[in-house]
Parts: sequence; structure tokens; C-alpha cells
Amino acid sequence: MQELTQQILAASRSPELRRAVSDLLMRICAVDTTPYADVDRMRAAEDAVFQMLESVLDAIPFAGARRERRPINPAIRKHPAFSLLHFTKTPERPAGLSPEAVYANRANLLYFVPGAQGGEGPDGVAINAHIDVVKPYIPPRLEGNVVYGRGACDDKGAVVAMVAALQVLAKVLQAQGRKLSRNLVGMLVVEEETGGNGSLSLAIDRDLRQCYGSILVLECTGNDVHPANRGALWYRADLRCPGVNLFEMFAFVNEQLEQEGRAIKAESRHALFPQRPVQTCHGMIGHYGEHPSRICGEVAFNIGLAGALSPAVETCVRDCLDAALAEYIAVYGDKTKSIDRTTGKPKVDHHYDLARTAGGLRCDVHGSTGHMGSILENDGAITKMGYFVRALFRSKAKIATLSAGEVTLTLTGDEAVDTLKLEGGQGFVPTHDITEIMDRVRRAAEHGAENYLRLIGRRLSGPRVVEVTYDKLHNAAFDGDPDSPAMRHAIAAAKAVGMWRDQPIKGWTVSCDSRLFATEYPGLPVLTSGAGHLEYAHGDGEQMNLDELMTSVAFIATYLLYQAGVE
Repeated sequence: MQELTQQILAASRSPELRRAVSDLLMRICAVDTTPYADVDRMRAAEDAVFQMLESVLDAIPFAGARRERRPINPAIRKHPAFSLLHFTKTPERPAGLSPEAVYANRANLLYFVPGAQGGEGPDGVAINAHIDVVKPYIPPRLEGNVVYGRGACDDKGAVVAMVAALQVLAKVLQAQGRKLSRNLVGMLVVEEETGGNGSLSLAIDRDLRQCYGSILVLECTGNDVHPANRGALWYRADLRCPGVNLFEMFAFVNEQLEQEGRAIKAESRHALFPQRPVQTCHGMIGHYGEHPSRICGEVAFNIGLAGALSPAVETCVRDCLDAALAEYIAVYGDKTKSIDRTTGKPKVDHHYDLARTAGGLRCDVHGSTGHMGSILENDGAITKMGYFVRALFRSKAKIATLSAGEVTLTLTGDEAVDTLKLEGGQGFVPTHDITEIMDRVRRAAEHGAENYLRLIGRRLSGPRVVEVTYDKLHNAAFDGDPDSPAMRHAIAAAKAVGMWRDQPIKGWTVSCDSRLFATEYPGLPVLTSGAGHLEYAHGDGEQMNLDELMTSVAFIATYLLYQAGVE
């Protein structure tokens, strides 16, 4: 086994393989696989990526290997983990499309390698990565040793690493006249980012389950290995209350959601999650933001003045903003003093701009985007704006006196809406059940609305003013055995390729498709690993370092060797 490991390491360092990996990553990142209401567009993009991957898979010299595009099973709609098809909704089609329509002629790509034992057996090993990405699409570019662009890190780098690892492993075994003892199945899936329906279709496939007894899910873990994942819940809160300023109400709803998130974090003592990765992210408000779990980096609101905009009024407004900013920084830190590793510049150049308009003032609020799992390293503009709005709300009477006219606070571009939409995510660890998190997030949003209504002298009556729903991603947290044979093989492989530094074994601070297999099959060893760093996922500077990617290639090939065994 040691000789085979050394040959894998040598093959993974080949300049030819590195060029092939870089080229394939650039080519599949050039295909926009973000979600669209036009499902035909998604279908065509997936087909284009799969064709590229199939051409590589077909050349891998595994004896008896075969590939298959396995259709997405519309029966997933009956499963509790099914994510509603929100991305198919349009103004002309408010109900969206049915699973039958969405998944017609769409599939996951599977790659089967039979073991020397022959036939199927539930002791084989599976490996999984997803080809879809979040919005907005960013075309790829190669600069030196780094591939930039949407998907480079999450998760097309992992897709390429899987394919390259299979190439390396097959060639090393072929050269030695050896064969894997147990079956291997590669899963290249769709729709992880929209909630996991692609992997869900495979997780409930009982025939496929006969091919594997453990699974490695590839994600951007910084080349660490994790036997557990934190959970994630995406919320949507619709604010409706006739005669009430919904934008002002948002600021108090946001405040309660943030406080509830901090309470959940305080309660989250777990041996595999000592870092307590319980993040609260607000990704969308009105027409701002692209994704519930992508930190919103830019928002703007208006300070409407019916009276005069005097220097005294502007000074008062700035004083309110600066005092609120100081409160925000005390809790979340000052990201103007945090340097972005990619650009060498501050994460946030400055926190806000205040400009005069025909009707008063406009405040543009600046933050730093990224995956919700990197909220502590980045800067949420929506929450920052909430601090600003609450401060201005409390000082409206003073500002109105100085300007001799009414003061109105509105979200720029959504001034006259009768429903204000908020979307975001709440992370949690296995100390909390997902239904408890749902209830607490819902109650927090309602309490925030009630707080605002009390302040303006209104009683909560009639239909609920905040409707909280969970139609999108709802991932349970899970904790696997940190001493399973699969985890021991993974650590041994990581040590062999120089990836392991004798660090404590921890759960991953993010949620992914791993939880679908872990919850569907309690006791199944489910591991998560891969190149790339969470701080870049979903961000404008998404990137993949090729050195790290090639290390992941070596790790995957070595892990598959150890876990499947050889004859």
C-alpha cells in the first residue's frame, strides 16, 4: 500500500496533470450553472458540463467502469428534505413549476467502478460533488497559480479534483496490475445550492445505496476532513401591515433575529463544534441581494424630508449614523481595518456614503460579500443598515423639528411596497433540532414586529404582520463518528499527502449535501473535505489555488485507495 501511495503522490505532482486540471476547471467554470426560472437554460448548462466530464471519465482506464445519467426522481417532493422550487417562480408564473416539469430530462452524472469482489455490495465507497453555483455568475480567469470565478471554489474545483483523482488512481493501479477490492461510485450532482434536491434524489435511491457503505462529500473545507456538519435554515419573512412603515419595522425584526442567533450560539456546546459555528446571515431585502446565504454587501435607503435640508439637519443625521455605526462595530468589528487576502485592501473601504437628493438624503451602506459561513470575516450591509435605521427612527422627532417637516425612512427602490421581503439563513449545530430553530426564528421575527408596533402606538391585530416561511434550504445538523474506519482512512490519507497537521477533529462550520446521506442513513460514515476556502465561496473574489487543488487530488485518490482496498 505504501508503494501505491507514493506512486499516487508522484502522479498527482505531474505538470501535465496540473495543466489538465487547470484547463478543465476553466472550461466548466465558463458554463453558467446558476439557477434560472428558465429550466431549459439550466438543463442545457448541466448537459454542457456533463459532456466535458464524460469525455474525461471515458478515458479513465478502470476495467469495467461505466457512467450513467440517472434522472432526478420527482418523488423527492414527498421527502421532508425536499426544497421547494422557488427559482422557477416568475411574475407570470407565481406558483413556479412542478417537479415533473423542472426535472424532465435532467439528471445527476454517476460513475461506477466495480470492485474485484464482483457484483454490488454495501461496503463500497462513494464520492460526491456538485456542479451548480450561486448567483451572480462570474466568468473564470487564470492569474498565475489561481483560478478566479464563480464555482472555482464552490464546487467545480471539487468536481475537477474528483475526476483527476480517479484518473490518477486508475493509472497507478493499471500500472501495477491491481484492482480496487470494493465498489466505487462517483456522484456529480445538480442543485446543491438551491437546497440539495440533486443529492436527495440519490440519497433516497435504495438501489444505489447497495453500492456504497461510506461517502465523501467534496466541499471547500480548506483541505481539512470533517465527520460532521452544522445545520442551516433559510428563512423568508414577509412584512405586511397597512398604514405602517415596513422598512422601519424591518430594522426591529432584524434586531430580534440577530439577538436570537446569539442566544442559539450561546447554547451550542458540542464536542465536535467547539468553535460554535452558529451564524446569522441576512442575504436579501426587497430587491437587494442575490441569495439567502450570500452576505449582502450593498444596500441603500432614503431619508425623506418634507421640510428643509439645512446643515443642522445633515449634521444631526450624520451624528445618528456615526453613533449607530459605533454600536455596530462594537458587536461585529470594523472591517475597514480587516485586510482582504486577495486584494490586499480593507474588506470594506468605508461604511457608508450620505448624499443629498431632491427629496432629502440617501444613505448607501457598504459591506463585504461571501458565504454565510464567513459572516465573521465579512460584513453584512443589511444588519448594519438596521442599526442606522433604528437610530434615525429614535431621532425622527429631533430631525423633524430641525427641518420643520415630516421625516420618512424608505428602502431605496422599494419606497411604495405593501410587502417587504427579507431572506437569510440561520446556522446551528446538533445541539438543536431544526424544528426548534424554525420556531425560534419565527418567534424572533414576530417579536421584532411587535416591538416596533408598540413604539409607534399600534396594537398587533388582524392577520399576522410577519409571515415566516422555510420553502428553501432546510438542512439538519449531524454529528458522525470521529473514529469510524472511514475517518481513520481519511486521516491516514491526509497525513500521507501532507494535509493533516494533527489538528483536533471537528465538524465543518457549514452545511452541505453531506447531511442528506447522514440523516437518510443513520450510522453511515459521511465525511466532508476538499480544497478551497469558505471565505471565498459565494463571494465576488471566489478563487481556487491550484497547489491546494492538486493536494486535494492526491488526498482523494489516496483515500479511495485506502477505503476501497486493493487486490
